Amino acid sequence: MNIKVISRNVGYALLVSALFMFLSVLVSVKNGNDSALAALLISFIITFVTGAFPFIFVRKNEVITLKDGYMIIFLSWVLSFIFGMLPYLLWGGPFTVINAWFESVSGFTTTGSSILENIEALPDSLLFWRSSTHFIGGLGVVVFLLLIIPSSSPVKLRLANMELSSLSKDGYMARANKTVRIFTYVYLGLAFSAFLAYWIAGMSVFDAINHAFSVCATGGFSTRNLSIAAFGSPAINIITIFFMIVGSIHFGIIFMVFATRSLKPLKNKVLKYYVGSILVVSIIVALSLKIEGIEATWGSAIMNGVFQVSAYTSTTGFAITDNSAWPLLPCILLMLVGIQCGMAGSTTGGVKSDRMMYFFKAMIRQIKRSINPSSVTKIKVGSKFFSDEEVFPHILYITVFLVLIVVSMVLCLMFGTNNQNALSGTIASLANVGPALGEIGSAGNYNCEPSMVKFIYTLDMLLGRLEIYPVIAAISIMLHRSRKHGQGGTVV
Repeated sequence: MNIKVISRNVGYALLVSALFMFLSVLVSVKNGNDSALAALLISFIITFVTGAFPFIFVRKNEVITLKDGYMIIFLSWVLSFIFGMLPYLLWGGPFTVINAWFESVSGFTTTGSSILENIEALPDSLLFWRSSTHFIGGLGVVVFLLLIIPSSSPVKLRLANMELSSLSKDGYMARANKTVRIFTYVYLGLAFSAFLAYWIAGMSVFDAINHAFSVCATGGFSTRNLSIAAFGSPAINIITIFFMIVGSIHFGIIFMVFATRSLKPLKNKVLKYYVGSILVVSIIVALSLKIEGIEATWGSAIMNGVFQVSAYTSTTGFAITDNSAWPLLPCILLMLVGIQCGMAGSTTGGVKSDRMMYFFKAMIRQIKRSINPSSVTKIKVGSKFFSDEEVFPHILYITVFLVLIVVSMVLCLMFGTNNQNALSGTIASLANVGPALGEIGSAGNYNCEPSMVKFIYTLDMLLGRLEIYPVIAAISIMLHRSRKHGQGGTVV
């Protein structure tokens, strides 16, 4: 493990955070030097100096091993969390150490859950920093790093291959370097389009920028206590639904629609399954809300049903209603779509619709084999056939994901939260959804949770954002290194 290579590349990631801290300082100055100016300025200086330090004292080295790559990815995220909590800590208010850590991790992982009971009490500059963590995390701390590294660098190619999961790369039909650019083009295009749409629909420029940052990252941080409901605008609700769903579609598909000027890429089988699941669940939720008398009209039942299902399945977490009073059925459905979430190659969390589609097709194939053992069948998705060896890792990932839900839930119960919060909070955190159910639901916040439970949720957020395996790999590398040094010898 080459500490010099790791430190230089992690430095890039910190410089990205420093840039957005500086922009937040400019927002503070524009607003007459609001109360967060000192906190943001000090945070910017600390983060910039720390990020720039390796470039001054460490020589450039293009050699990168597999272990170096995993450590760069892991440390880029974790150090972004740590330095990202500085503006909150230095500003004070409700931000204890654990609360600042929770808000920072939730922001960068685009989870969108919050400890804030009064969001509007924050100065605009701190709100901008809060939304910026979504924008950075949505594109990806490491993707920002890859955009800075020269295209000819072998470091860039290797990191790109490690940062992008196999599921994500399948839909791009391009090399890793080009895939990073495609992802960036689509991401920035969505952010700009969302900003224009929100502004035209009546949001102020500041609100439009912040909500565009959140919706394109499928994060969910808002500048208002009531989230999207605060604007009371059906147009803004519809715009948000549209961008939540589009932001959860594989960016390669969106790119191909514009590159080919054709709707043919939208015939993708996984996309059809994903959109179909949204429609089916939204209809069931709307029917439940109207029949149970939660909503007085069919219009409000459909709007609230579609909006909340889109918010949970896209892991955006915006809200236009309080789901704490909802019947059991729609609440269960929200948690289920929260586990599945959007498509690979997007900014969503969860196990991904792609894996769920493989799972269902594998289950159907196994049933057919049980009925007719001599039959030879393969799993087909679109025009492609997949072998057992290709499908098995995805089934295993779903299993690991579910095991982590159980483990995390048990730990949360041990540290003093209730049954509903433990289950729904764990799912919402591991899947990067944000809001859960009940008091930590769409109209609530996580400040009511014990400190240790908040910390467990943040571990879930990190595992969900990095898709579990890179985190396990990085921890294994660090443990192996510590054992090697502890033994005082060299492990061959």
